[in-house]
Amino acid sequence: MATIGDGKNVLVALGGGPSPVINASLLGVIWGCRDFDGIGAVYGALHGIEGVLTESLVRLDTQDPVELAKLRVTPASGQIGTCRYKLGKDAAAQEDYERILDVLMAHRIGYFFYIGGNDSMDTASKVSALAHARGVELVCTGVPKTIDNDLGDEARTLIDHTPGFGSCARWWAMTMKDAFEENRGMYGSEPVSVYQAMGRDAGFITAAARLADPERKEPLQLYFAETGQGIEELYANVCGALKSYGRAVVVVNEGFSIGEDGGARDGFGHLEYGAGETTAMQNAVSALNRRGLPVHGNATGQIPGVMQRNASAFRSEVDEREAYEVGRYAAEIAMKEGTGWMATILRDETAPGYRSYYSKVALEVIANTARQLPKDWIAPSGNDVTDAYIRYAMPLIGEDMRGIETAGPGGLQDFANLDRTPMPKICKDYIPVNCRNMIQ
Repeated sequence: MATIGDGKNVLVALGGGPSPVINASLLGVIWGCRDFDGIGAVYGALHGIEGVLTESLVRLDTQDPVELAKLRVTPASGQIGTCRYKLGKDAAAQEDYERILDVLMAHRIGYFFYIGGNDSMDTASKVSALAHARGVELVCTGVPKTIDNDLGDEARTLIDHTPGFGSCARWWAMTMKDAFEENRGMYGSEPVSVYQAMGRDAGFITAAARLADPERKEPLQLYFAETGQGIEELYANVCGALKSYGRAVVVVNEGFSIGEDGGARDGFGHLEYGAGETTAMQNAVSALNRRGLPVHGNATGQIPGVMQRNASAFRSEVDEREAYEVGRYAAEIAMKEGTGWMATILRDETAPGYRSYYSKVALEVIANTARQLPKDWIAPSGNDVTDAYIRYAMPLIGEDMRGIETAGPGGLQDFANLDRTPMPKICKDYIPVNCRNMIQ
């Protein structure tokens, strides 16, 4: 095998959309690597794999310890950045692969950690396979992250849930408690409140709205991409609720069937919800008002957007703890098991109450997996969840409000403030393949 050199260095990168606890995993990897001898410097790639390609690296292990510790309570990906850069499969993309190895070799990287979801694990798997094929001594390890909770299999044998989902679900549970009060107060003129949840084609986040009302006392309706229902079913169900209760609160999955919305697509080819000419929420509100409601007033709609994945005040203490621990466990896997694994969170079904533990799954198995809300977690009506989902998700949102680290006037959040000064470059300048058509 080709050697990196004594005292192998570590490189950590983030991929895909942020989460409220992604930096807890980043901190877990950084501190987890400290537990092992023979580790050199720990670097972070600015903006994911794109930062590797452009050789934009920052030193992490020499940061102010106080600022590093704040990563655990700092949401989103603002400290080292993320990206949606997809490594291609054609001949041109081979340049990117070779560039990655050049950068890793130049900086004596022996351990590469990628924190992300489906596509990020695919990237980590490809880099691991390429290094092996080239005879490069490199350990690639994945750390799970996605608020969508769509990584893995529906039977949850690969991973029970992903870090980020619990906090996003808590955001929806708490926001819906407020939304019910708003709807109850305004239903004389605004009887229908429509909200759009993130999650692409998976309904785990949409379903989390039910956690605000597990006893089903509110006229809440949930619409998932998994059911195949559309505007016709939504209109009929809402009219039924209005006749019975005089009001309704509706949450639609962003992948709820409305047809192509003319939106842009991200670097992985996924529809960029929120960048289109219309949305599931807008279509639902327009259809309801155009067809007419059986009561006085109009339907109104809201799209919380990225607020549901970057709100530090709503992070779940369970989610934060597990995000940190799975990052530490990823470091242990890398040092003890070698390349090609992703750390994973599983649930001990035999334990009383809720108890999680950590394991591993092969990157080539988890890469590009995509699960949806299981059919037995969707109510027969198609617009609610069963108690099985509530039992699954409720423990993940935690029971206590998290304390917010504050500093300065107004008691505002005190987030990490890492030094993002890039390390000196060793390799030649390089433009990633997928970025070349953007250069004029």
